[in-house]
Amino acid sequence: MGRKGRRRGDARAEAEWAGPGPSDIPVEVVTGAVEALVRGQEGGGVDLAAARLADAEDPAWAGAAGRALFDTLLFAIADAWARGWQPTETVRHVSRESGALAATVCAEAVTADLERHSAATVDPRWTEQVRALGATAPGSGDQHLTRLGTEHGLLRFEAVEVVLRLLAVLRVLPPMRRLGPPPGTFRPGVHTSAPVDRGRLQRVRALLAKAESTEFPSEAEALTARAQEMMARHSIDLALVAQDPEEPEAASARRLPVDSPYDEHRAVLLTEVAEANHCRAVWHRELGLSTVMGFPGDVEAVDLLYTSLLVQAEAAMRVSGSKRDRSGRGARKDFRASFMSAFAVRVGERLTESARAAEEAVTAETGTDLVPVFAAREKAVEAAVDEAFGALTSSRVRGPSSSEGWYEGRAAADAASLGTRSRLT
Repeated sequence: MGRKGRRRGDARAEAEWAGPGPSDIPVEVVTGAVEALVRGQEGGGVDLAAARLADAEDPAWAGAAGRALFDTLLFAIADAWARGWQPTETVRHVSRESGALAATVCAEAVTADLERHSAATVDPRWTEQVRALGATAPGSGDQHLTRLGTEHGLLRFEAVEVVLRLLAVLRVLPPMRRLGPPPGTFRPGVHTSAPVDRGRLQRVRALLAKAESTEFPSEAEALTARAQEMMARHSIDLALVAQDPEEPEAASARRLPVDSPYDEHRAVLLTEVAEANHCRAVWHRELGLSTVMGFPGDVEAVDLLYTSLLVQAEAAMRVSGSKRDRSGRGARKDFRASFMSAFAVRVGERLTESARAAEEAVTAETGTDLVPVFAAREKAVEAAVDEAFGALTSSRVRGPSSSEGWYEGRAAADAASLGTRSRLT
């Protein structure tokens, strides 16, 4: 574990940590070290705290120190839930801030937190997120450090430092909109949204998986087109089922990762996919996340399609970027950024066309005017966005700086353009 140089005030910090009193109480040693890290006071004081907590000469102290670290970590995880964070995004944020090892420790703590609650009081979607992390809950609190050191080849001091730095990251998590009940507060039967057809969504996943794996652009285009039309038809079905003025369906929300590089162009792609599916996407640039708000089936469709299109875009960019220019150079950063920008814009155009075609087909088949139906739903989504975020600001995305990247990106978007339509039954 690297250490930063001594800073002004380290001598005072060392004196405070070395003296008797509160620093001999494990939980207060933990709290003091975390507060010092949050304030940016690296150096001797934090090192002394870590060394004190790592001291294993006295078994009673070692056990108490291990329990204090583990209990504080579980409390920090519960506090993250109170601030509106969810399992997957919490672990991802820790990975961005502190690296893979801290993320692994966080995932284990999240799993341990889940096991503290009765399954009946945990939202199944929450449980699904935790299970997807693939982590194993650590043993009892006083064995946590030993297990961490053994599994990751760390000295006890290094294991203590990992946990302290993880606690510092969790300590400063900003508040987020709560997207569902945290563990211990879920009550079955309170969700009244129209059910999402899981069988149809599974077929959509299968189509998109084939589109991602094929080497033939025309096949990817047809498969993605069929997936989008199937999702659009599903959205129409749900909208018609949910037309109940006495008990209108409520909008829902989901946060999706928007990673670097080219995060601003990925955010644009997500916005285009969301709007084509009657949703709204709000980008939290500093957190690398976007909140997608809409009706449950539409939000599910956005998640599936955005994830698939990213895979298709990156595969196409690798192929285009492998070409050499006249001087023999490979694709530069400006080429790749322009590629993603063009792909996002063009995909948005084609998604909108495909969704409109599906709606027109249903109108022709059933004689139902879908315009007022979707207008009412979009108004409800806008109201939910306003309630959640208040006034929003728009940011200007940098334009393309490589004409070659722009044209290659549009061509790739046409290959995944959803332009080939087949009649669905």
